[in-house]
Amino acid sequence: MHDELKGWLEWLGIENPELKALCGDASSRRYYRLQEPKSIVMDASDDKKVVPRFIGVAMLLQQFKVRLPQIKAFEQHKGFMLLEDVGSTHLFDKLEAKNASLYYDKAIKELVKIQKTPSKGLDPYDAMFLLEEMNLMSQWYIKEHLGRTVECVEGRTLLGAFALISKEVLSQPQEIFVHRDYHSRNLMIDKNDNIVVIDFQDAKSGALTYDLVSLLRDAYVELDDAEIQRLVLLFKELKGLEVEDETFLRWFDFTGLQRHIKILGIFSRLSIRDGKDGYLDDIPLVLKYVLDICEKYPELDGLAHILKPE
Repeated sequence: MHDELKGWLEWLGIENPELKALCGDASSRRYYRLQEPKSIVMDASDDKKVVPRFIGVAMLLQQFKVRLPQIKAFEQHKGFMLLEDVGSTHLFDKLEAKNASLYYDKAIKELVKIQKTPSKGLDPYDAMFLLEEMNLMSQWYIKEHLGRTVECVEGRTLLGAFALISKEVLSQPQEIFVHRDYHSRNLMIDKNDNIVVIDFQDAKSGALTYDLVSLLRDAYVELDDAEIQRLVLLFKELKGLEVEDETFLRWFDFTGLQRHIKILGIFSRLSIRDGKDGYLDDIPLVLKYVLDICEKYPELDGLAHILKPE
């Protein structure tokens, strides 16, 4: 912990702050647990823009009674925040519990609540951004991680597949509040067994099924197909969506495909550029998701051919 952070906590009246470093995430932010008063300290001094984004999005979500860690104090110019400590149990930790599906039901209900939040003012998940994200896979996963050159024909196949995927993502209801990382490691369970949503500061305005697929086809957890189907239909019912199941599942599949193609690029980049090699362990599941969806839709044969391990 650097002196500036310690100095800020002392300025807040916390004498001799005792901080314990917590495992970081994929970002450059650092987190600490403060013993007294019990709190979480976020150090975003390497990316100070996070603080106003965090506060702005939190204010939007709290209007709709979404449970978030309470903001106790912040210093925008230094990139520091003092947050409520909601414990250290994530949805991820409940996967082995007998009542795991109960927590997933809660997460779906919380998502429906989140989607009531207006997305006005948030950056849009438009065609250009969707394509930019998928291009991360071509650069970081295929070229850098696999060490393969993309031949001219393959390049055209990828562009065609990306354009199709983007079109499908944009064909569903848009301008929905999108958390962007709504999965088992970003949903915490507090002492009252309620879902607490974290890591929401990069929210955008986008597709109806984006957060649903982040939760149910989680890059870190494989749920069984029957459970995914049950939860997809629960979401559809709670939202009161009058759309054929087949259409809805196509939206869900293609939105997941866009996300997982991006994740292949991001996990490779985290390893190669940032030295966070742990994410490589999660690539096989993400690749499996991509290939499973390609198998369902013949129009994705070309993409599957490029990505199938040799």
